[in-house]
Amino acid sequence: MTQRTDVPATWDERTQLVTFLDYARATAVAKCTGVSAEDARKAPLPGSPLMTLSGLISHLRWVEYHWFQVVFLGEELTGPLADATDEDPDPEMRTAVGIPLPDLIAAYEEQSARYRRLVAERDLDARSVRSGSDGRHFDLRWVLLHLIEETSRHNGHLDVVRELVDGQTGA
Repeated sequence: MTQRTDVPATWDERTQLVTFLDYARATAVAKCTGVSAEDARKAPLPGSPLMTLSGLISHLRWVEYHWFQVVFLGEELTGPLADATDEDPDPEMRTAVGIPLPDLIAAYEEQSARYRRLVAERDLDARSVRSGSDGRHFDLRWVLLHLIEETSRHNGHLDVVRELVDGQTGA
């Protein structure tokens, strides 16, 4: 993972967007540093039985996959998201408890590196292959902004879950 900073090296739009997304990604990983294998699988919120540290890291990985590979590039949906149903809308979170957290983090970081290259090779105004429900196509800028929002929101969930499972705060 890249160095954790939210201050871009330069002030152009692309660098600012990529820096914020990398910062949010690195923060998610930092929030899981040092957690035990058992605690990584605990779901301490009674109303959210899938809300585990492992589940959240898996979710972040697969959300980026969905936006970059399925929506933006137009690839076919594969992996756990392809198994989502009304009864099981978040299989990537449910199945994550059976995967060691270090493996989930390694897959997330490897994928993040691929997506950094994807973003570097395309114009921010480039449009997605797939459209939203309103028929409009997303530009790469919007995808990056959405992923910054999504990752940052889930970093708050990681904060809460980590504190409840082992008392650790910060990161």
